[in-house]
Parts: sequence; C-alpha cells; structure tokens
Amino acid sequence: MRKARAKKRPLAPDPRYHDQLVTRFVNDMMISGKKSIAYKCFYDAMDIVEEKTNESGVDVWKKALNNIMPMVEVKSRRIGGATFQIPVEIRADRKISQGIKWMILYARKRNGKSMAEKLSAEVLAAAKGEGAAVKKKEDTHKMAEANKAFSHFRV
Repeated sequence: MRKARAKKRPLAPDPRYHDQLVTRFVNDMMISGKKSIAYKCFYDAMDIVEEKTNESGVDVWKKALNNIMPMVEVKSRRIGGATFQIPVEIRADRKISQGIKWMILYARKRNGKSMAEKLSAEVLAAAKGEGAAVKKKEDTHKMAEANKAFSHFRV
C-alpha cells in the first residue's frame, strides 16, 4: 500500500426519506446500475411494511437492520501451521455493510412475487428478531463465542 487511502465520498440522501443510510442500502440492492428500479423496489417494500404494521416503514427497517448487524466476526489466521478462527470486534462501518448485504441476500433468496414483497417480508421478520438474516447474525456470534479461547491471537 504505497498510496494514501481513498477518501469516503459523502452519499446524497434519498428523495423520499432524506436519509443517507437508505441511499446506501439502495446502492447495494441495485443491479446493473438501475438505481431508479432499486428505489422503486425499496419504496414499495416500505409501503407494504407500513400497511402491515401501521408504523413508519423506515423506522421498522432501521430496527430490522439493527437486529441483523453483527457485533463480532471470526477471521482466519495461520499460526504455526494451524489455522485458527479468531473472534474480532467489527468496526461500525463494516457492521452496517454486513447487515445490509445479509438483508438483501436473504430477501432475494425468499420466495415471493416481486423483490418489494420479498424485501418487506424479510424486514418484518428481522424487526421481530426472526428470519434468515437474523439467524446468520446469531450463527456468526456463536462461531465467535465458540472460538473465544483463541482471542489472545488477535490480529
């Protein structure tokens, strides 16, 4: 790494909720640069969530994202010919990106008609503390807990 790290570019807030986190989510959800379609999907999903819960869709989505974000993860490290899974705390930026990626991944894997329906179902499940994305977080935490004995090898 010879050159300086690239600076973080500020994200423009989204048109409806004026929230940068929503823009970040939509950017991750977008396929082939089709941002307007990704926004439509997200907003439709939030409308479905609002109908079902009678709460603000973005508030439910943020609650769901907080339920998905992991606190620790394991990183592989070779020590003396053996590979150890070492639990490491995650920095705030990575927590958010992991949570977003998992929510999108498991929403896509769900069965439903449109992406908006699948995403709304995943958001509702995650807000209740259920669903595949929350299970992924719990599995990650279990893995870190199981390998707590190797935490003294921290990178």
